[in-house]
Amino acid sequence: MRFHEQVMGVYFDDLDPFHILHNARYLLLFERTLGSFWRVLGLGGMQDPDSPDRFHLVKTNRIEYLAPVRGEQEVRVRVWIERLGTTSLTFGFRLMPMDEDRDCARGERTVIRVDPETFRPTPWTDELRTRLAPWVG
Repeated sequence: MRFHEQVMGVYFDDLDPFHILHNARYLLLFERTLGSFWRVLGLGGMQDPDSPDRFHLVKTNRIEYLAPVRGEQEVRVRVWIERLGTTSLTFGFRLMPMDEDRDCARGERTVIRVDPETFRPTPWTDELRTRLAPWVG
């Protein structure tokens, strides 16, 4: 499986009162890693005003918290493509410590490409499919 991985910092303001990474921050770290993935593909974080594929909405986020991330530190966030459908795209992700391949959290996100006028699902472009092809398992 081909994946994109980024080292991310966990800072004091990311922690809950127990000095554990706050549950909402996992998705934030995933979101930032996903932005890095889009830039690696040359898609400018999917914010290119000329890209019709930038019009997409999150359908689902699913996350499973498996082990606490305690205190300030660096972690690895790994993303990959689980599925590429006609109008949908599902990413998998893992958040891991720096020193071992042990999941602190894992999950997935599904986005749907939409028509910018109607917000109805519409197929991904052939250009995006070509760029994503090496990443699809």
